[in-house]
Amino acid sequence: MAARLHPATAPGRSGRSGSAGGSGSGCAVCAAGPSVADPAEQRAPADEPPVLLAVAHGSRSAEGIATGRALLGRVRELRPELDVRCCFLDLARPSLPEALDALRGRPAVLVPLLLGAGYHLRVDLPGALAAAGLAHLPLAPALGPHPLLAAALADRLTDSGRPAGAGPVVLAAAGSSDPAANADTAQMARMLADRLADGRPVVPAYLSAAHPTPQQAVTALHAAGHRHIAVATYLLAPGFFATRAAATPARWTGAPLGTHDGLARLVAERYDRARAGQALSDRALSDRSGNDRARPDRARPDRIHADRSALAGAG
Repeated sequence: MAARLHPATAPGRSGRSGSAGGSGSGCAVCAAGPSVADPAEQRAPADEPPVLLAVAHGSRSAEGIATGRALLGRVRELRPELDVRCCFLDLARPSLPEALDALRGRPAVLVPLLLGAGYHLRVDLPGALAAAGLAHLPLAPALGPHPLLAAALADRLTDSGRPAGAGPVVLAAAGSSDPAANADTAQMARMLADRLADGRPVVPAYLSAAHPTPQQAVTALHAAGHRHIAVATYLLAPGFFATRAAATPARWTGAPLGTHDGLARLVAERYDRARAGQALSDRALSDRSGNDRARPDRARPDRIHADRSALAGAG
């Protein structure tokens, strides 16, 4: 019998917000920003912080898209001074190229709503920035693995009804053909085991492109004599993969991360770190330029060449 998926809309304790309802493929937080139809409205004061442009994978699930909206709405609540926008890599709009064009020259920090490193982060996102002539914009790393995600996953397991120490946990991730992304999932499994701290193993499993699948992992644990098994759904939102994660014979299945406060805080933290890194890079570049101006002989190879020629002539 398949385990019941506890919906992310179920009310939880403080810090365990679920997903909001709604439908459509757009992003509500994008609509709350300046209109993309009026370039004049895109201009911002020089001291205004960069746009937080969240880049989600995209989904055919209206509930999944609505959950992404709600998550970024929560980020805006945490950081009301920020212009928080979203776009999608596939299956929904605005697309990443559309969102980059809508910046109209405003500075921005891209925060991928991706749980692990992989092709999208290594190739698609840098490629889109380069194609738009915006390769200088800071790009944050993937959200996971991270202790805040371990805490959120533990909360989702508790909300599913799993008692502490009840049995092994299967961490159900999307999976990837990129070994680096699957290595991130394995590290996340270790972090979740440390967070649960109940001596029970956490087994990484993959809903596509790699093995074991959650079904295989649960079946193997049953064969090894474990009666009570839980699945931790390592996904951001409801959708096709979340439905598959819930279709195992595990006793408990945690909901996707949804709008958990820890996830919203992590999005803001990724923005802050990427922005700070860009500021440090800009400052270092400025310092180097200043040093070159202060030492023109080092900054002008033609001057050095002329001086050397003069010395050679004097000899």
